[in-house]
Amino acid sequence: MKLFIEPVDVWLFRDGRPFNAGADHRARSLFPPYPSVMQGVIRSHHLVLQGIDLSDARAIEEAVGTATDYRDLRLRGPFVARREKGQVVRYFPAPLDGVLRDDDKLHPLTPRKVHEGVATSAPTPYLLWDEGEPKKPEGRMWLSKEALNQYLDGEAVEPTWERELFQRENRLGVGIDDATRTTAESHAGGGLLYEAEFIRVQKDVGLEVEVEGLPGLNEWPERGVLRMGGEGHGGRYEPSNSQGWPTIPDPLPPRLRVYFATPTFLNEGWRPDTWARFFEGEVELMAAAVGRYQSIGGFDVAAGRQKAARRYVPAGSVYYFECQGKARLEDSLLNDAITDAGAKIGFGQVIIRRWSDV
Repeated sequence: MKLFIEPVDVWLFRDGRPFNAGADHRARSLFPPYPSVMQGVIRSHHLVLQGIDLSDARAIEEAVGTATDYRDLRLRGPFVARREKGQVVRYFPAPLDGVLRDDDKLHPLTPRKVHEGVATSAPTPYLLWDEGEPKKPEGRMWLSKEALNQYLDGEAVEPTWERELFQRENRLGVGIDDATRTTAESHAGGGLLYEAEFIRVQKDVGLEVEVEGLPGLNEWPERGVLRMGGEGHGGRYEPSNSQGWPTIPDPLPPRLRVYFATPTFLNEGWRPDTWARFFEGEVELMAAAVGRYQSIGGFDVAAGRQKAARRYVPAGSVYYFECQGKARLEDSLLNDAITDAGAKIGFGQVIIRRWSDV
């Protein structure tokens, strides 16, 4: 089941930093939210539709699992999406191996072998560098599904700027004492001011997510409203008619470029202890364009404390491999995801294309 979700008003999806009274005064918002956020939205709404008593822990576990056991739930997404001429179109973070030129197009770089006499601390035999002078972006860039496919095939493309899809709004508030329903005060004697960053999407923009595996999922109404994000703001959902997810080449091309459409957790930071866990056959990492890590944690409502945070490789990161002989993705991979955690709920989603020197 594919859902397209549009906000009723604005959305607040906090990052992984704690936001406790007196600890931090600003709640930063992420868009799209992490897959871990979306699984909570989907499972919570499923409990409501199934009429489960939310104070009955056993009934909740039987219906949707636990905080760490998602049962048969499978998610892909969430992705930023926009309705265009009656078709829902996904948008992806611009790949991190590209540069913006004076023609206002995003140009893919080609990995180059490290020449003899060149000193580098990179642990790969190839590097990504640009001999020209790239243009500084005026904001974050996104690519539609079609533009991303063209880019991964080696073409320069015009990016979509973040402001064309959504904007960020900062709002001020005052902390409230739950017992007295009056303004809470800090230890210094003043009121607890805070600032929250909200997401306001442009017309026809929302989120898309694929869901399967929950018992009774086919009983959902075709259209409805669910609570999602901070302050429980609503989202209207309806069926999505977006194109299917790109198939993984089998066998893999001799040289392959792996684009991460969602964040991924790799147990050695930006890479795993062995790539053999994800590939059948021998592959070698030749180059990588990796963004700054994202700390993903959250709050454990049942335990009443912050969850341990992990550092994830961000969406938009790109890895280049060479295959020694025939290779393919491991059959045992959940969701065809390359990640050491969260494959079931949408982390580590990849798009794979041939890497060419041309």
